[in-house]
Amino acid sequence: MKQIAIIGSPGAGKSTFARQLGDITAIEVFHLDSLFWKPRWVETPKSEWIELQHSLVKRPTWIIDGNYAATMDIRIDAADTVIFLDFARRVCLYRVAKRVLRYHGQTRPDLGKECPEKIDVAFLWYIWGFRKREHETIVKRLHAAKQAGKQVIRLKTRREVAEYLALLGSQR
Repeated sequence: MKQIAIIGSPGAGKSTFARQLGDITAIEVFHLDSLFWKPRWVETPKSEWIELQHSLVKRPTWIIDGNYAATMDIRIDAADTVIFLDFARRVCLYRVAKRVLRYHGQTRPDLGKECPEKIDVAFLWYIWGFRKREHETIVKRLHAAKQAGKQVIRLKTRREVAEYLALLGSQR
C-alpha cells in the first residue's frame, strides 16, 4: 500500500480515515476538498483540477481522500489500493450534521482556506441520493480495479474501520 484512494459518500468519514491511515503508514495525505475549494467556496477550474490530480498520482506515495466522481478514475487507475467507505446514508447524514455543529462558522482542517462550514438542503439531498445515484457505478469501478490487480477494501461500519486500522497499526 503506497498509493491509496479513499472514496465514499459525504459524511462517510473519508478525511478522518485518511488522517488515521496516514498516521499509521506515514504516507502524506491529500484531502481533495481542501484542494478543490479556493477561498470563499470558489471551485477550481476543471482543467486545473484534472491536472492537479494527475500531478498528485505521479508521486511515489500518497493517500487521497475524496469522491469527485468525474475524476475518480484518475485516482483509481493510479492507486494500488482503493478503500470504499460504504456507510448507510443515515450514518452519513448524522456525521454531516455533527460536523456542521462542531465547525459552524469555521473552516475544517480538510477544507480550503476561508471556506467556513456550511450546509444546505441541496447537499443533504445529495447525500440522501448518493447510494441510488452513484453506488452501482462505484461498485463497477471497484470490480474493474480488482480485476486489474488492485487491492480493493470495502468498509461498511465504524467497527470495520476500527478493526482495519487496528490491524494495520499492529503490523507496523
